[in-house]
Amino acid sequence: MTTRLSLMKRVSLAAMLASGLSLAACGEEKKEEQAAATNEATTTAAAPAAAPAPAPTGDTKVGILFDVTGPIASFIPPMMDSVKLAEAEINAGGGLLGGKMVTVVGDTTGATQGAVDAATKLVNVENVPVIVGALMSGTTLAAANAVTIPSGVLQISPTATSPDFTTLDDKDYVFRIVPSDAYQGVVLAKLVLDQGIKTVALTYANNDYATPLATGFASAYKAGGGVITAEVKHEEKQQSYAAELGTLAKDKPEALVLIAYAGDSGTTIVKEALENSLFTRFIGTDGLRDNKLIEQIGADNLKTSFFTSPSAPESDAAKKFEELYTAAYQSSKDKIFIGQTYDSVMLAALAVEKAGSTDRVKVRDALREIANAPGEKILPGDWKKAKELLAAGKDIDYSGATGEMEFDANGDIPGVIGHFVVDGTGYKQVGLVTP
Repeated sequence: MTTRLSLMKRVSLAAMLASGLSLAACGEEKKEEQAAATNEATTTAAAPAAAPAPAPTGDTKVGILFDVTGPIASFIPPMMDSVKLAEAEINAGGGLLGGKMVTVVGDTTGATQGAVDAATKLVNVENVPVIVGALMSGTTLAAANAVTIPSGVLQISPTATSPDFTTLDDKDYVFRIVPSDAYQGVVLAKLVLDQGIKTVALTYANNDYATPLATGFASAYKAGGGVITAEVKHEEKQQSYAAELGTLAKDKPEALVLIAYAGDSGTTIVKEALENSLFTRFIGTDGLRDNKLIEQIGADNLKTSFFTSPSAPESDAAKKFEELYTAAYQSSKDKIFIGQTYDSVMLAALAVEKAGSTDRVKVRDALREIANAPGEKILPGDWKKAKELLAAGKDIDYSGATGEMEFDANGDIPGVIGHFVVDGTGYKQVGLVTP
């Protein structure tokens, strides 16, 4: 995964095709490609303000727009387990709007045009009132600009981290529950300096996820006294990065900061750097924190490397989610973004239940009411309790597996960033990092 995840905005989501998965925090298309796809699809997007019929008497659909195939495919299976976990809890606890909740999956294919196509189907054909996703910043932005915002459909991304969401003119239809890359970049710089690393080379993919994250890191790292000996923006999907690595290694920095998706350029760059004895220490973010990297590079070759990734503080809600997920799927170890996915589905369903119908404007407006204080606390596993309180006209405040869901005016939440190292065949969180 690998991307991740910026003015006044709110949520609007689009869903995906059902299939195999491997998420990643998010490998996105270049801005030029995204803009082209957005322009091409705007004419086919649903007309604004059109809403499904209120008060449905049957099942209620919730769109799931995931990057099922593409650079973060390896992240997807455990994330889809979180979707199924939330869906099972909701249906066992009384369902949604008097019927069952049914999730409809659309696959972005990890591309902007694929995101537009899948979101269009979710909105116009499946007629969903809310979408959870997408996951990568580029696919999420493409779906939002071309489909969910003009169609007036709430979109909640579990993982899109681009700073562009903060200033997105989204009519309060687009939300996300991970911190902005502008924040993670600063946190990464602090962690690198705290580890005593004074010189690094920096390379990052030319996409909506990596570029702003790298910019934030570089600025904060240099402000803190660090030296970037070489900085190279690289293109995705190249067979070799030998030329770029030669430039990056020239002045012998202590480590290579690599901001990219492991499923795209990340693994290739690490492998070539090791094979040519150019770097032995790598520093990455959530896009690189992929089991695929360990499988192809080997844990021994990554023992001095470390990574940052959106995480969750210790809380009763986090503990309850851990218990629920482990009971259903044996282990939550090293399954990235499963908590954020569960929280996004629960928020989407609670907004529909609070709205009392699938009217898209009412669903949008209900999200802040069920997510932000005040209200009686609702934790993972509390769907039945939440449904009863809403039926009684009570206020609720969802406290998620990954933290408090207190959306600001832009549809952002504060979030926390974890410090991870390679531990055997997976990753181990060794602390939380604050600026």
